[in-house]
Amino acid sequence: MLLYIHVPFCRRKCRYCAFYSNPLTRSGDEMAVYLSALYAELGQWGRRLGRVPVESVFFGGGTPSLLDPDQLEGVLDCVGRTFEVLPGAEISMEANPDSLHTAEKASGFLAAGVNRISLGVQSLHDGMLETLGRLHRANAAREAFRAIREAGCANLSLDLMWGLPGQTLEQWLEDARAAIALGPEHISAYGLTLEPGTPLAESCGDAELPSEDVQCAMYLEGIRLFEEAGLHHYEVSNFARDGFRCRHNLGYWEGRDYLGVGPAATSTIGGERWTNPEGEGWLEQVREGRRCPEREPLDRATRALELMMLRLRTVDGLPLDAYESLAGRSFLGDHGPFAHRLCAEGLARMENGVFRLTDEGMLVSNGILGELFEEEPKSAE
Repeated sequence: MLLYIHVPFCRRKCRYCAFYSNPLTRSGDEMAVYLSALYAELGQWGRRLGRVPVESVFFGGGTPSLLDPDQLEGVLDCVGRTFEVLPGAEISMEANPDSLHTAEKASGFLAAGVNRISLGVQSLHDGMLETLGRLHRANAAREAFRAIREAGCANLSLDLMWGLPGQTLEQWLEDARAAIALGPEHISAYGLTLEPGTPLAESCGDAELPSEDVQCAMYLEGIRLFEEAGLHHYEVSNFARDGFRCRHNLGYWEGRDYLGVGPAATSTIGGERWTNPEGEGWLEQVREGRRCPEREPLDRATRALELMMLRLRTVDGLPLDAYESLAGRSFLGDHGPFAHRLCAEGLARMENGVFRLTDEGMLVSNGILGELFEEEPKSAE
């Protein structure tokens, strides 16, 4: 099982972000309430599931680096008492340069058990960082990276964004080169999506984003730069040196069970999916010891479609026999004409029993997967 822990606090919400988070006040009282409820929720799931093996733990947010190292260590101790954390398990945390910028604090997280850190840099261009509403500036991001490395972190990832308002192709490639020069083991590079209701979406329209042709060049040229630097493309937005793929996210894409704890966290276990309520709703649910009442059953047809969607995000692609074992039918029988059209257009290829998207196909993967989902799945029951 994979374990996701949502830490719902930020110093300030970024202008593009639609994830659930709350400001953390100077008193930190909210953190104490959250941690108490988190321990209780973990205990409840331990009683429901038993001492199941956990192969990865991921602290996401929000901003997990707002935790003190001893607080994170307390959470990991609780996880270890509740579940069987497997030897060599990947323990990841997201961090921001404004809240993790000293070797001392980074050493504390590593001593607590973290063995992978994902640093939210987003850009190494001060103007772009200001547009995004980030609290740090480019030099601070570089200093944070060096501090984490000095602390001994041997598995360090950088998050970057491209396709930003007013960003040119050369600015993006400068960001990519600067990130490569730091020497991370992993890079996640996400194209900006203007989420409805966010300050960035309300202040700028699609017309202010780079043109479709420029965004296409940003994506494909970015892949080329990362590959040349030994950061191999393994998922739509992810690149890693050999042996440093994010095992937690690979588990999602391979369709494994995962438990999400904390407010707004999503779980998929035993053919059911649910999402925790936010804020006070989550606290009340934990206090009363209830499970989320709105649980979505996932039949075989739905699971086959989701396996297809997740596997096609990766360069490893969709093994046709994996689809058939879930759906009870052949992939080509269900989606043959569409799959052959994608291959003819250079957006996909079929070889050795695996259907996968090309780099050009990954660029438009949201549209491709949307079309596949619009095809009515046949019942597999």
